[in-house]
Amino acid sequence: MQQSAGVQTVKALKTAAVCLILLPRFLVAALMLWLLDFLCIRKKVLLRMREQEGSPDDPPLCVSDSNRMFTWESLKAVWHGQKLDFYKTAHVGYVAPNTEVVHVGEKRKSRILDYARGKRPLVLNFGSCT
Repeated sequence: MQQSAGVQTVKALKTAAVCLILLPRFLVAALMLWLLDFLCIRKKVLLRMREQEGSPDDPPLCVSDSNRMFTWESLKAVWHGQKLDFYKTAHVGYVAPNTEVVHVGEKRKSRILDYARGKRPLVLNFGSCT
């Protein structure tokens, strides 16, 4: 029982550390959403975007309080995105993760880097056939 309490303590400390690391990035993103919610800033940005991309067939521009960006749902989405970005295993400039792949026809498992040969780059093509 003591060991599981120790493991739980380590997990709680790790989660707290990750939260402290992510907090500044999250607060900057939240500040940006809050600034975008100012009616005058949003109106200027939206009018400028309409001038650049708009056509005479576009509907009239409506800036109201119903389409706010600084909402509880958007803050939860930003926090979740920050956590996903932090926990991903692939990072620019680091060694690629050697994840397991399954051959569909043979139901055989292997690793991605098993297909790398010498200094030749390994290209992965993720496509779909519908």
